[in-house]
Amino acid sequence: MLTTVVFDADETLLDLRPAVTGGLVAVLDEMRRRTSAAAGVTLADLESDWGAVFGELSAAPVAEIRRAALARSLARAALVHHLDEIADLFFAQRFALTRPFPDVPPALATLRHRYTLGFATNGNSRAERCGLAGEFAFELYAHENGLPKKPAPEFYAAVVAAAGVPAGQIMYVGDSWEHDVVAPRRAGLRSVWLNRLGLPRPPDCMPDAEVSSMADLPAALAGFTAITGVQLA
Repeated sequence: MLTTVVFDADETLLDLRPAVTGGLVAVLDEMRRRTSAAAGVTLADLESDWGAVFGELSAAPVAEIRRAALARSLARAALVHHLDEIADLFFAQRFALTRPFPDVPPALATLRHRYTLGFATNGNSRAERCGLAGEFAFELYAHENGLPKKPAPEFYAAVVAAAGVPAGQIMYVGDSWEHDVVAPRRAGLRSVWLNRLGLPRPPDCMPDAEVSSMADLPAALAGFTAITGVQLA
């Protein structure tokens, strides 16, 4: 019996890319205000600095990775000694601009009538700071209370513990094939791939359902319930 639906955050529920871009634009403007040495620094440079540090620090908390990327960006204009101020500026703007995709609030409202809803993310998009306060029965954030990042098995074990039901009663929904489909199924959870970009499905695993919009999720779950013969009250 499917009782619980748990969601990834960034690029699943939350439209993160415009918020990050807005944060980086604010950083670049502040760099240029502080020194003429930043005149040649571009937004593309700041965006590339994330990729330059991410591989080495991928297991670290996301906020630490962002600070390392900002430090690299500030070094382009000899402004590293302003890292704390610039990081505060970035995160203030990033959270102010982070909001759910338009298809998210109606879908959550519909699903809440049938399922317990949870929120479990590797990132630092806290629900209450991103327009999703009070939407979930439980929230889990990697690196809080020693919780490792997805796809560590311990992450999904924590999801099961927070839900308080067997893993097979939990549907995990997300945009990442490895983190939100393959790893949850390996841990005994069910999975829905939210494929907003229409990417080809990899051949190594089969999600329980695939949708291109959150608007399609309630029907997909109802269809899954019908196929398995489960009747929900």
